[in-house]
Amino acid sequence: MDGIIVVNKEEGFTSRDMVNKVGKILGTKKIGHTGTLDPMATGVLVMCIGKCTSLVDVITSDYKEYVAGVRLGILTDTLDTTGNIIDECSVNYSRDEIISSIESMIGEYYQEVPKYSAVKINGKKLYEYAREGIEIELPKRLVNIRSIELVGDIDCHDGFIDFTIKCFVSKGTYIRSLIRDIASKLGCYGVMSSLIRTRQGDFSIDDSYSISDIESGNYKLINLGTFFNDKYKVIVDEDLKKAVLNGAILDNKYGVDQVLFVDRDGLVIALYHVYDKDNSKIKPYKMFGGIKWF
Repeated sequence: MDGIIVVNKEEGFTSRDMVNKVGKILGTKKIGHTGTLDPMATGVLVMCIGKCTSLVDVITSDYKEYVAGVRLGILTDTLDTTGNIIDECSVNYSRDEIISSIESMIGEYYQEVPKYSAVKINGKKLYEYAREGIEIELPKRLVNIRSIELVGDIDCHDGFIDFTIKCFVSKGTYIRSLIRDIASKLGCYGVMSSLIRTRQGDFSIDDSYSISDIESGNYKLINLGTFFNDKYKVIVDEDLKKAVLNGAILDNKYGVDQVLFVDRDGLVIALYHVYDKDNSKIKPYKMFGGIKWF
C-alpha cells in the first residue's frame, strides 16, 4: 500500500498515537506523519504510507494554516491552558489594540521555542529538561508569519480576554510561542486555549478523514499522480532510467526547478531538483524506485 492520507487528528492523542491507530487499521507499519500536533490540538495530520514515506520531508516543509484560541491574563509553563499557571496579570485592551498587536507579527522574526517541546539540545529533548527542572537557554528559530488575523468576537470575562486568531505560517512555527509574543506586544501574558490545523500545503481539513471514517473504509488514498500533478514530468527511456535509478547528476535541459521521472509503465522513479552547486544541472531529491503513478 503506497499513498497519502489526510487524517483529522483527535484531541487528547499525540501525533504518534494517531499514526499507530491508522497503521493498525490499514495493516501497515510503514507509515509516518508530516508535522507534530500537540495532544490538545486537532485538525490536519498528513500521513504517508509505504514508499510514499519518502515524501514526509517534502510535505513537512509546506506552510501551515491554524485557527487558535487565545487567552490573555495568565502565563503557564506549557504556554497553553493545559499547563500549570506560573503568573497572572490584569488585562484591559480595546479591539483595536488587540488587532494591532496581532497584525504586528506579520513577517519574519526569531521565535523562542517553548521549553515543553521536542526540540533537542545536546541530544536531549527540551521537555525532558523541563520535567527534570533543569533550566536551559531556549533556542530561537527564524519563522515567517505570512498572514494572521482576528476571527470573530472578543470575549472579556472573569479577568481574562479570549479571542481567536487565524494564521498562515512557515515550518517550525510554534503557535503557543506566537500567542505568547502577541501578548508580550500588548504588555501582558497570554496562552493558547485551543488549536486546529486547517491546512498544510495543499491538504485541507475539508478533505480529511476521521478515525471512524478509516475504520469503516470511507476514505481514499492520494496517489503520486495527484500529489505531483503540477510537476514537470519526463518519461524515461531505458538508458535514462538506469542513470536516474543510480542517482546520477544530470544536465538540466528541461529548464525547470524540479523534474519528475516516470518510466514507460507509469511508475514514478525519482524527483530531481536543481543542483545547488551548479544551476545548470539537476540531482536526486527523492528516490521512489517505482511507485504506480495512479
